[in-house]
Amino acid sequence: MTGALAGKVGGAFAGSATQHGGSETTLWNLITFLFHMGLTVVGVPAGTKELGNISEISGGAPYGATYITGSDGSRKVSDNEKAIARAQGKHVAEVAKKVKNY
Repeated sequence: MTGALAGKVGGAFAGSATQHGGSETTLWNLITFLFHMGLTVVGVPAGTKELGNISEISGGAPYGATYITGSDGSRKVSDNEKAIARAQGKHVAEVAKKVKNY
C-alpha cells in the first residue's frame, strides 16, 4: 500500500459529554483506520488498575484512554482519567521502542 505507515505504532483516545457518549465507538473507528494504515495499535495495558476504579464516574477503556466533559463541557479531566492516559502513552512508547529495535 502506497503511503502506509507499516512499522509505526499508534493508539487512540477520545472524549464525550457523558459516560455513555460513544467514546468506545469512536475509539473503534479510529483503531480501524490505524489498522488500515498498517500501524501496530496499542491500547491501555490490561493491568492498569484505574480501569477498574468504581468509586467515581470516569472514562477509560482497554481500547484507549477516554474522558468525560459533562454536558456543558465544564468537567475537567479527572486524575483517574489522566492516569489511564499516562498508562496508555507509556505503553505506546514501550511498544514503539520494541518495534524500532526489532
